[in-house]
Amino acid sequence: MNSPSVLLKTELPLPLFIRGKVRDTYELDGNLLIVASDRISAFDVVLPCGIPNKGRVLNMLSAFWFRKTADLMPNHLVEVVNDVPCLDAYLPQDRRFSYPPYLAGRSMVVKKVRRLPVECVVRGYLSGSAWVEYREYGTVSGLTLAKGLKQSQELPEPLFTPTTKGEDEHDRPMSPAEVIDILGKSLAQEIKAKSLAIYSYARQYAISRGIIIADTKFEFGLDGDRLILIDELLTPDSSRFWDIELYQVGQPQDSYDKQPVRDWLEKTGWNKEPPAPMLPPEVIESTTRRYLTAYERLTGRELG
Repeated sequence: MNSPSVLLKTELPLPLFIRGKVRDTYELDGNLLIVASDRISAFDVVLPCGIPNKGRVLNMLSAFWFRKTADLMPNHLVEVVNDVPCLDAYLPQDRRFSYPPYLAGRSMVVKKVRRLPVECVVRGYLSGSAWVEYREYGTVSGLTLAKGLKQSQELPEPLFTPTTKGEDEHDRPMSPAEVIDILGKSLAQEIKAKSLAIYSYARQYAISRGIIIADTKFEFGLDGDRLILIDELLTPDSSRFWDIELYQVGQPQDSYDKQPVRDWLEKTGWNKEPPAPMLPPEVIESTTRRYLTAYERLTGRELG
């Protein structure tokens, strides 16, 4: 397929709610409009180039999982913007505008709720920062594990390892007591139980599609008093996806995510401070293919 132009920034005549590393979120008369750009970040720095189709993969794959897990947990999805005139239903006539075509497929209308300041990480395999910690201390997020585990090994049971969700700091591990202090015991227990249940369900489904979900992270919000899933769900940006046929214990795994970007940046000797260097075309193309492959294998369809 021909690579489309890359969307790095959106400018809509709506109040900007927040501009994140990847997504731009706008106020939409009681709801929010989340637009997934093609921006890519690595080591907490946004790169000067984007990854074609990345935003559409993040948006449509999140929508796929929100629908698939709706019986397990309510979520904030109101409508995927497949046809831009649908936005008329969310704006009074005097505030409607000429909607840019790029909104189709890469944006969704969601409920505006109160986000909980905890990032809910679930790990089913020993990889990434968990492997680094285990190799040095024999623990993962402070939890002592059995001796002799290998890199990328499946854990005896999935671990709930929450982290902070701050705007101005790197995420850091949280103890169960810290989560309870912030959320209260009942809510802390609920987000742990729901995180593990959703991960277990998604993991079994993904295995049927030839994909291992090694770990993932969820975000929750409160819709009144009701706990719901928000943000993105089980995407290559929030999860580690491995090909089950290539999986081998005792070594790093090839992931369907931005690993080619991280690998290339590491080789350049970049100091991981802004500005980041421009990616070469072959790295951009390889990363695009990984995002598309993750979408196609998990959903069973091509990105339209």
